[in-house]
Amino acid sequence: MQQFETLLTEITSNIITVTINRPDKLNALNKACMQELDALFTTIEEDESIRCVIITGAGPKAFVAGADIAELHELTPEEAKSVSEFGQSVFNKIELLAKPVIAAINGFALGGGAELAWSCHIRIAAENARFGQPEINLGLIPGYAGTQRLARMLPRTKAYELLLTGDAFDAATALHYGLVSKVTKAEELLPAAGELAEKLAQKPAKVVSLLLKALQSAAETFQLDGQSLEASLFSSCFCTEDFKEGTSAFLEKRKPIFKHR
Repeated sequence: MQQFETLLTEITSNIITVTINRPDKLNALNKACMQELDALFTTIEEDESIRCVIITGAGPKAFVAGADIAELHELTPEEAKSVSEFGQSVFNKIELLAKPVIAAINGFALGGGAELAWSCHIRIAAENARFGQPEINLGLIPGYAGTQRLARMLPRTKAYELLLTGDAFDAATALHYGLVSKVTKAEELLPAAGELAEKLAQKPAKVVSLLLKALQSAAETFQLDGQSLEASLFSSCFCTEDFKEGTSAFLEKRKPIFKHR
């Protein structure tokens, strides 16, 4: 695994933990960080030994406090469009990854940081986590698909309210909205994410990738089209060794031993 300037990576067994490492800037997403995330997730996609990803932020204060405003301030409209399109492509790469991605959210997840969290498949938050899309207060709108993901994840009226007011909300509220699946004490956040990642990494990897593809299509297709895709992916499971092992283990009343083939 290559070394990065703004990211820390640690691989334990089949799980990679990615830490946004700009604590002096509250882990704000600058150009270098976005480029490194893009390169890293290309590597993760291609590395068959990695079966699950955890994303978190360095230090106790922030997951990612937003984009780097100093960089944004200098952009022309044409440059801003390119930055938005590149950021969307990076977060799409995360969302469309054929391996589960868990966001372990510590502290601030604002603006681009919230958009990064929304692109992950599962989100766990520490009690001190604080979310928001405050772009409207800077004379901006979200640029990394925050408008699109929130409008699909929340009731439309709530998405409108959060985006138009720019108001921040705490972890308990995020849990109430269904934006996170669990809230933990700060010191329990990474252990909880690691425990979940270990559980997911034991699932049959090829089947996990098929399931993620079906889930990822749900918000983008009409239901009947999605059902057709589901049937096709369901049939693909029957081509895997792990389907044979999983069903045999069930019939033989034993624990399956998946080979991820």
